[in-house]
Amino acid sequence: MTGGREAGDVPAGSMTMLVAAVIVHDAARDRIVLLRRGRGSPFGHGLWDLPAGKCEAGEPVTAAAVRELREETGLVVDPAALTLVHVLHAGVGTGTPNGYLTVVFAARTWSGEPENREPGKHDHVGWVQLGVLPGELVPSTDKVLRGWRAGRIGPTLHRWD
Repeated sequence: MTGGREAGDVPAGSMTMLVAAVIVHDAARDRIVLLRRGRGSPFGHGLWDLPAGKCEAGEPVTAAAVRELREETGLVVDPAALTLVHVLHAGVGTGTPNGYLTVVFAARTWSGEPENREPGKHDHVGWVQLGVLPGELVPSTDKVLRGWRAGRIGPTLHRWD
């Protein structure tokens, strides 16, 4: 029992949100793809973020990663080319009433060049050098990138204190 309920007795809509994110890593040029959130974004206006998004009902997390990457950046990645590189679990206060779990993948092969496919949500999409990442990152993305660069899969906790 948790909070007076059985573990499986969870009201609809009260589950932790599942999110997929992709680090498109061009190792030869030491760069990754980031996007800058714009005014139409539900959070983080002006902050840099990874391509990411919510899993749809019944959608595997790898399919969500590939779909969100294509929708936001135009880049195409084979789900089999994704490598699990990090997991972040965020608590209440992050805009989701029950927090979210972000499964972060790396893609080292892709097709296309990054472009802003959602200009209503993002101001910019493009390559950023790993050595000079912008200082204005979404806080959870900053934690993910630090963990990834250190070789830590996680889980990284965010907003649990």
